[in-house]
Amino acid sequence: MSDPLAIIGGAGAGLGQSLARAFAQNGYTSIGLNRSVPDGAAGTTLAVDLSDPDQTSLTVSDLIQTHGAPKLVVHNAAKLVIAGFAETTTTDFEATWRAMVLSAVNLAQSVLPAMVEGGGGTFIVSGATASLRGGKNFAAFASAKAGLRALTQSLAREYGPQGIHVVHVVLDGIVDTDASRALHSMDPARMMKPEDIACTYLALADQPRSTWTHELDLRPKGEAF
Repeated sequence: MSDPLAIIGGAGAGLGQSLARAFAQNGYTSIGLNRSVPDGAAGTTLAVDLSDPDQTSLTVSDLIQTHGAPKLVVHNAAKLVIAGFAETTTTDFEATWRAMVLSAVNLAQSVLPAMVEGGGGTFIVSGATASLRGGKNFAAFASAKAGLRALTQSLAREYGPQGIHVVHVVLDGIVDTDASRALHSMDPARMMKPEDIACTYLALADQPRSTWTHELDLRPKGEAF
């Protein structure tokens, strides 16, 4: 039998690609979905606009036909807008909602029925500090992240009894990527390591059904909360 399928929605350079590599190294056929294919990821990541329901459905359907129903799916897509409320346009609000919430809706609708039919699996959503509270200059980002968390809670209650482990993970810190190092003046030792996050996601996928975690917060040592 072939390795079980893992799908990473939002498999950009950084955490998304770290997840894809970690899953592949731990017994999964790991396929990333991203608006563009990062350097070095051709063949393992497909170019898909997850905010487009037709693109998402067609791509996932092809993957399921080839590899079977996924056992692990991660929604990791995000769009960061940092601006004062008066400078944040309605286009900004819609773009963040489409990039995070609508993409999760499209991905979930494409995979969850097959996962139920296939006997279960794990659906993980990457959240953020903004999932829990809205900070100054983060109105668009926080409102979308909070909506994504509420969506995940609804999916957990509906699909948990059907054998799908739905988890929302609050990444309460800065993930150590090239982009975040350029954006933040912070010692990388205080950042969250993508490979360590991947280890936690794999552990969540291995949890027995009698002790499922439905929300988990991760933060680096020394992070205020």
